[in-house]
Amino acid sequence: MTSDTLTLARMHFFGRHGVLPEETARGQDFEITVQLELPLAEAGRTDDLTRTVDYRAVYEVVRTVMEGPPRKLAEALAEAVAAELLRVFPVVQAVEVEVVKLKPPVDFTSAGLAVRVRRARPRPRN
Repeated sequence: MTSDTLTLARMHFFGRHGVLPEETARGQDFEITVQLELPLAEAGRTDDLTRTVDYRAVYEVVRTVMEGPPRKLAEALAEAVAAELLRVFPVVQAVEVEVVKLKPPVDFTSAGLAVRVRRARPRPRN
């Protein structure tokens, strides 16, 4: 496993996710951070985009999930983003995804709800 990471921090999306009917009807703002673990040494040495993951493509994968079909739970959003990033980018060894619901419909003061998951590819058997 590499210790190299590529992070896209605090990407903003509008989505219609949530348990309550008004969340899916009105929609709300979300903030997503993804941290991809992949080998970056070759990209650093060669200055060659083809030796890494294009962060514009990463953004598009996340956007597709966030603007896609509604999910009830932030946990389900995080799982879907992680799974899709691992599927689309075979060079990525692991991914950490944080989903922040900026203004959850709660009856207390909060700076938001955050869910963070880390998913990795299974290690090859010898």
